[in-house]
Amino acid sequence: MGYRDLSPEELSRRVEKALELLSDCVVCAQECHVNRLKGERGFCRTGRYAVISSWGPHFGEEEVLVGSHGSGTIFFAYCNMACRFCQNCEISHYGEGREMTARELAGVMLELQQIGCHNVNLVSPCHCVPQILEALQLAVKNGLNIPLVYNTGGYDAIPTLKLLDGIVDIYMPDIKFGDDETGRHYASAPGYFTVAKRAVKEMHRQVGDLIIDDRGIAVKGLMVRHLVLPNDLARTEEIMKFLAEEISLNTFVNIMDQYYPAHQARQYPVLSRRITSQEYRRALEIARTFGLKHIYT
Repeated sequence: MGYRDLSPEELSRRVEKALELLSDCVVCAQECHVNRLKGERGFCRTGRYAVISSWGPHFGEEEVLVGSHGSGTIFFAYCNMACRFCQNCEISHYGEGREMTARELAGVMLELQQIGCHNVNLVSPCHCVPQILEALQLAVKNGLNIPLVYNTGGYDAIPTLKLLDGIVDIYMPDIKFGDDETGRHYASAPGYFTVAKRAVKEMHRQVGDLIIDDRGIAVKGLMVRHLVLPNDLARTEEIMKFLAEEISLNTFVNIMDQYYPAHQARQYPVLSRRITSQEYRRALEIARTFGLKHIYT
């Protein structure tokens, strides 16, 4: 794994630099400038320690992550976005979970490896990158050697992503909106699409297109998720155009149809219904029109 190739000194340097970001927090694109080392809390409501909701083998992820033994998911509580239609609002909005020290989080990573998971899948990790790196350093010393998946909403800061270069094996951003204003209005994420495009370019620079081994398991590269929203609120065409023209026609894209009006969605008429089969077929047609070669449904 990439992180196994880093020297202990380099990994330690990354941990130190990441923890420094917490003192005037610019870990994610919200750039709250609070001192999380002293317990101050910004948009993500997370202080010095990560809050973990749950962990274990997950069989609902993409086949190339799940394999025969599951993807080893770790769900981080809270989030650096506030999607009005969040389908995990108990975790992302209400913070269901408990704080964990670096040693405890390292133990979780090692437990997932021990039970046979094909990877460690970090779900909603971008506000907890310093804590993740701190735990990873301990886990590596104790034998962690399975791929690290960074499963994010895409609102990531470039300096933080650069600290993950050579550490994360698989990046899996969910590009939610194809314009900035929608991200601001429906997710409290100013400049969302601008930020996400820069982030995905950096992710692809680091890991390239997805590589799948002879078992059918992803070992390195970029995977992109996109949830189709009703009334084309997600601007699917803009997202597929970006992937095709600025990333790679070989990008692994999972176009998802499981939207339902969760959390506060029914307060917004445009979000108050499920998508139609016609809307979903249209999203697939758009992706194919742009020549994307690996479209998963």
